Amino acid sequence: MATAHPTVDDTRALEADLRREVRGEVRFDAYTRFLFSTDASMYAIEPLGVVFPRDGDDIQAAIAVARRHGVPVLPRGGGTSLAGQTVGRAVVLDCSRHMSRVLEIDAERMLARVQPGLVQDDLNRAAAKVGLAFGPDTSTSNRATIGGMIGNNSAGSHSVIYGMTIDHVVALDVVLSDTSRARFEAVGPEEVARRAKGDSLEARIYRELPALAAAHRRAIDSRFPEFWRRAGGYRLDRIPTDGGLDLAKFVVGAEGTLVAITEAVVRLVPKPKFVVMGVGQFRTVAEAIEATGDALAVKPAAVELIDKTILDLARQSREFGKIGSFIEGDPGALMFVECYGETEAEALDALDRLQATWARHGHGYSFFRATSRAAQQAVLKVRKSGLGFLMAAGRGTNRPIAFIEDTAVDPRHLPAYTERFKQILDRHGLKAGFYGHASVGCLHIRPFMDLTRPGEIQKMRAVAEAVRDLVAEYGGAMSSEHGDGLARSEWNRRLFGDELYEAMRQVKRVFDPEGRMNPGKIVDAPAMDEHLRDPALPPAGPIETHFHFEEGMRGAAARCMRIGLCRKGFEGTMCPSYMATRVEDHSTRGRANALVKALSDPDPRRALGDARLYEILDLCLECKACKSECPLTVDMATLKSEFLAHYYAVHGVPLRARLFGRVRSLNRAGSALAPLSNLPSRFGPARWLLEKVVGIDRRRPLPRFERETLPRWFASRPRPAGGGERGDVVFLADSFTSFTEPAIGRAAIELLERAGYRVRLETEVCCGRAQISKGLLGDAKASAAALAAKLGPEAARGVTIVGCEPSCLLTLREEHPALLPGNADAAAVAKRARLVEELLVEAIDEGALAVPAANGEPPRRVLFHGHCHQKALAGTAATVALLSRIPGAEVVELDAGCCGMAGSFGFEAEHYDLSMAIGGQRLFPAVRAEGPETLVAATGVSCRQQIAHGTGRRAHHPVVLLHEAITRGGTPQGGGA
Repeated sequence: MATAHPTVDDTRALEADLRREVRGEVRFDAYTRFLFSTDASMYAIEPLGVVFPRDGDDIQAAIAVARRHGVPVLPRGGGTSLAGQTVGRAVVLDCSRHMSRVLEIDAERMLARVQPGLVQDDLNRAAAKVGLAFGPDTSTSNRATIGGMIGNNSAGSHSVIYGMTIDHVVALDVVLSDTSRARFEAVGPEEVARRAKGDSLEARIYRELPALAAAHRRAIDSRFPEFWRRAGGYRLDRIPTDGGLDLAKFVVGAEGTLVAITEAVVRLVPKPKFVVMGVGQFRTVAEAIEATGDALAVKPAAVELIDKTILDLARQSREFGKIGSFIEGDPGALMFVECYGETEAEALDALDRLQATWARHGHGYSFFRATSRAAQQAVLKVRKSGLGFLMAAGRGTNRPIAFIEDTAVDPRHLPAYTERFKQILDRHGLKAGFYGHASVGCLHIRPFMDLTRPGEIQKMRAVAEAVRDLVAEYGGAMSSEHGDGLARSEWNRRLFGDELYEAMRQVKRVFDPEGRMNPGKIVDAPAMDEHLRDPALPPAGPIETHFHFEEGMRGAAARCMRIGLCRKGFEGTMCPSYMATRVEDHSTRGRANALVKALSDPDPRRALGDARLYEILDLCLECKACKSECPLTVDMATLKSEFLAHYYAVHGVPLRARLFGRVRSLNRAGSALAPLSNLPSRFGPARWLLEKVVGIDRRRPLPRFERETLPRWFASRPRPAGGGERGDVVFLADSFTSFTEPAIGRAAIELLERAGYRVRLETEVCCGRAQISKGLLGDAKASAAALAAKLGPEAARGVTIVGCEPSCLLTLREEHPALLPGNADAAAVAKRARLVEELLVEAIDEGALAVPAANGEPPRRVLFHGHCHQKALAGTAATVALLSRIPGAEVVELDAGCCGMAGSFGFEAEHYDLSMAIGGQRLFPAVRAEGPETLVAATGVSCRQQIAHGTGRRAHHPVVLLHEAITRGGTPQGGGA
């Protein structure tokens, strides 16, 4: 049998052999092991090491090495499993890094051949080109892998029409536990007999598995759950009695305990031609569940439920706080019903019948029809984010725990079942949110618990046992799409009975005689309350921080619940470097958990000086997207800044960090010496020297210094007569608007004055943004204190502080209060700090700032790219609105992620290639696709620099375009102010 406890010398030999025989990366360092010790479940088991195989040969080689060393292996995809399937004391095979391609789409046969690490949404993007899709659609579709879906037998919201993953798997190429290769597919009796001949492990499987099923047929027929929506145990019920065999379907849901998949052929389905959605609003969950039967009567594609707990959390979230547009009153539950049709009339007819039936039967008090794509996207955001909302509600170690979240019963039993489920929670004093797939009787219910408190683990076990018995009473499934893992495998003997459970143990022995493949799942599992993550974590070591973290620095990092949303690849901004590298270290999840490890050290100050930790955090661009896109609001940008301060305390501050931290002084000097200061940027030897000495990449254009700075222009210009009827504003002269792009500041100030504001230019204080980014937090704190002291009195009396550079202006709102907790001036400044676009839009809409008509000029398309900090902390609505007020402007806001520049990041030689790769994923192609007549707009100085360098197109600040439209009349031509 495989052992999970080799000695140190054994482990070193194992690592050496893997490095010699596997072409992919092999990592056995402490940080990698820690990062892969967890998934999205409540468990933690440190693996022996991690292999990132490049192909099936690597998987075969890794299993061969593990077999020689007598250790287990554990195939893993995105690490988003909720039941602990992908953690174990084994060699982890992470297929998501390299084995993530669509190998073939056969549109005629509606098949796809894929690698196991392929993300579901990536498959759907490829299939959509020929009008197809993968039917099972999990809420984690932007990071769940096909191999993981096969391992869990995943389903999703449309399983009422598409079934589960098992219904779509056609063939699998696998490596067996003895390292032999096999092709699993449906074969008839004659082929089964042929394959059963010989002494190979594959032959043994074909001989013994049908015999095993025949010997236990009565138990199979009587003890498998009656309801079809199930993902637990080994699928002996899928072995037919006619002599045929489909091992591809049999190993679906086996959680990597029987084979390792190298390729899969899966069936695709036609994309629906017309989709409509109705949202019923109910006063209670019970009322909504009572309406499920009527919803099923119209043959919907999905019927989904979320309750008031989740709705209230959604309203509080930064990203989804505006969902109230389709909600009336204060519903206790929403039910989403999706209908498909070959024609629009057919889809709408189903929606009409549903609405009429619910009205006739008194189900719900309001019905919202989402027939446009925009309305459906808004509704889907709410529906698909239920898990994230629940996770975000946790504080400290009081979290929504996944251990009874995957039960399913026949929908006809759902009203009574749900009521009794709620009674179990009430008896134990537990609060939980209810959401899930009402169409198939599957509700995801996660009680809030703190497993570090005395008695909580025992309470969790008691609740799990009560729910287990309740599920069995209704003929349902304890695991309906999330699998067994460590959370539910313990219950399989009780749920299936002794005979059937022993048959499943025999299945394991037939496929895996040495117990090598992901042992301890489905059969012979540890108790569900072993290997719990939070109780095993040691107390946080003592450490003083520059920023104020409400839960402490480790608590801020430990907010991460490993759900892996930061591993998405083609939407939003989080996490830019992961999108480019697909390395777990570079995800927000990876970085947060690396910090948890360091901050759990008895001496965290020493641990924060670790070079491997620096390597993990180095590629964080500090874009702050995680602050808004991560449901747990893990603020990795702030955590990285704090880390750098402690790292430099151990190792000293590098010259380049000091220089970039003093960018305001450098820019001021550059402007004073212009135009001479601009010559080195065009002088090759100077650029070579700058790269060698300071590490600024010679390929990156340097900013151009302007002789007439914004302060010089402001001081020398004639002051406008009158004005001030809209009040005073302080314009923050940031380091870039002041010295390298003063035209932007001039345009903004002139527009503010036209609108009736009295503008004072503030040039003497700096926000400290660059110091914060480089970890110079002592200097940043001093800068913040000086700015607060200077502007605090004005802010306290209601003066608004505005700026054009989002990263600088928003530092006043975001970082200064955390650097200066309890400082009244800093709090006042934060409250009064606003982006200039916000004031200008208000002035236009109130008639204080007149914008002339387009004068018959043709409309101009404006492509807008928002700054990462702006998107995360303030939103881009005001900027989009400002651009929309320009005559003849057709504004298109890009979802292009981070530009990749990120302040100094894109200048740094070791980061230049990654910076360009990030920009090249979505932003550069989107800009290049536009014709020359399209105007490109961007609020961030870094974004404008990156767009110019990566595409050769000039990007304009939105206030410059507005200024041109107003001062020259008509549609702007992009000439600049």
